[in-house]
Amino acid sequence: MTTEEIIIVIFRTLGSFPVLVNPFWGALIVIIIDFSDLILMNYIDLGGVNNYQLLDKFLDFIYMITFFIVLFRFNVQAKKIGIILFSYRIIGMILFEVFQKRWILFLFPNFFEFWIIVIALLRLYKDDLQITRKNVGFLIIPIMSIKLLQEYVLHVNKILDNYTLIEIIEKVKF
Repeated sequence: MTTEEIIIVIFRTLGSFPVLVNPFWGALIVIIIDFSDLILMNYIDLGGVNNYQLLDKFLDFIYMITFFIVLFRFNVQAKKIGIILFSYRIIGMILFEVFQKRWILFLFPNFFEFWIIVIALLRLYKDDLQITRKNVGFLIIPIMSIKLLQEYVLHVNKILDNYTLIEIIEKVKF
């Protein structure tokens, strides 16, 4: 493992824990830190990253475990759905590692991550939020739609593969 990879692993691992303190704001911090490896890879040159997709999925698994722990603070229905979404993503990650085809990540998107964020956000406003069979569709359909679009851009269309994050930031004009 290169020094650069070690730095990224430490940074992203430590960055996984804020969600345990505050599920919503911590989750946002985790997501920002998840993207930080792209910046770190552009600014530090300490041996490079040998297999970015493998490293990224391993580090994603670490933060997903912290999200999974948070899941057990939610009501029974939210937990059940979260467990299903977590399991679905883990299956996809395993298949990706076996076959090394990025389109698998599109077929098994990380709906779990968005599920935790949305439930945590809603709980900021209503601590006793009850997810029921009747209202789950109002949450899960937008989550799935947004996440599928993101996964398509990243893993099927691969729009960002030809640019560094720094180049994208420099080109975006606010």
